[in-house]
Amino acid sequence: MSRQTIKILRLRDVVQKIGVARSTIYDWINPKSPRYDPTFPRQIPLGKKSVGWLESALNEWLMLRHTPV
Repeated sequence: MSRQTIKILRLRDVVQKIGVARSTIYDWINPKSPRYDPTFPRQIPLGKKSVGWLESALNEWLMLRHTPV
């Protein structure tokens, strides 16, 4: 049986992984932004003032985004 590790990335790590600015990520998650992307993975609350993203969800989003049609 293989064990899958769940990894949660903080914003700094998401920026580095995807290669976009923090402001771009904030635009993608803001429904009021013209750059809103409903396909971008949702944040996971980690505490009162901290959030993260599942690395597996980000990987899947990246693969779907870069798959030729």
